[in-house]
Amino acid sequence: MPGKTTQSTNVYIALPPSGKGAAVLVLHAWWGLNDFFKGFCDRLAAEGFVAFAPDLFEGQVANTIAGAKRLRDKPKLEPTDKTLIRVIEQAINHTAVQGTTIGVVGFSMGGYWALWLSQHPELPIGATVTFYGVRAGDYTSSQAAFLGHFAEKDDWVSDSAFKKLKASLKTAGKVAEFFVYEDTSHWFFESDRVDAYNSNAADLAWERTLEFLRKHLTK
Repeated sequence: MPGKTTQSTNVYIALPPSGKGAAVLVLHAWWGLNDFFKGFCDRLAAEGFVAFAPDLFEGQVANTIAGAKRLRDKPKLEPTDKTLIRVIEQAINHTAVQGTTIGVVGFSMGGYWALWLSQHPELPIGATVTFYGVRAGDYTSSQAAFLGHFAEKDDWVSDSAFKKLKASLKTAGKVAEFFVYEDTSHWFFESDRVDAYNSNAADLAWERTLEFLRKHLTK
């Protein structure tokens, strides 16, 4: 069972049973910080990580695509980039966190932001996991290794965008592994998306994510 979970400065924090562990930043999809993403943090904590999930939508969640679009586009009290950097600093200085690098796991919109963070070498990101989120660009100075989980049929991620991300990382010479899951669509990992959830693919992606984080995060 995971350790104590707390709500602090709009960040959901899940502690492992030992009370200590490597830090993982969890970035929710455009649905907001709902119960699924909090549960994902708890699962990471049960595996020995200290999970931090910033609430990028200031307490609001959506259940429909139209509602999620409104949340994404609504002006924020604090710009998303500043929120993420602030939470990384909080994680680094948290008494429960061990190690000199942190992991980032992002879902869709959160995957885009996870990749954005990883392009900044001043941030101590050692491992980046994106679930169906893409962002091309210059990764030359990134400190991270990369893992990507993508759907076979995805109306939200074009083949060209996927290829540009892979090419960006290859050009930068980064450690990067990508998996495309058969018979899946966008949001296949999220059990509360009943129209997209694929339990077999989700279970496999979870195991691969754990193995990757354990390999690339320092103790």
